Amino acid sequence: MTQPNPLDALTVHADHLRLTVRLTPGGGRSKIEGVERDAAGTVYLKARVAEPPEKGRANAALILLLSKTFDTPKSAIRVQSGETSRLKTLRIEADPERFKKVYEAHFARA
Repeated sequence: MTQPNPLDALTVHADHLRLTVRLTPGGGRSKIEGVERDAAGTVYLKARVAEPPEKGRANAALILLLSKTFDTPKSAIRVQSGETSRLKTLRIEADPERFKKVYEAHFARA
């Protein structure tokens, strides 16, 4: 199977973006591990954080990781759905074109 396009995990809207993420909490060092496709065909960003899934700590760690990785303020990123699930949809309140360029550049370096 071919590697999915990282942009397939990202949905661009006029004033925001949505990013599908599969989070592994309590997984050692916080990092983005790439992009994968599940059996249903959903493409998602695969991320791991050291924080446990207790009281929103893993979600907060994910937001911090995405903020640092994609040079976006933490306040601009929130979990839109999947608060207690590994598969999450995040809403990113940012200039879509700027975020998309930073996002693409991250995967070009990887």
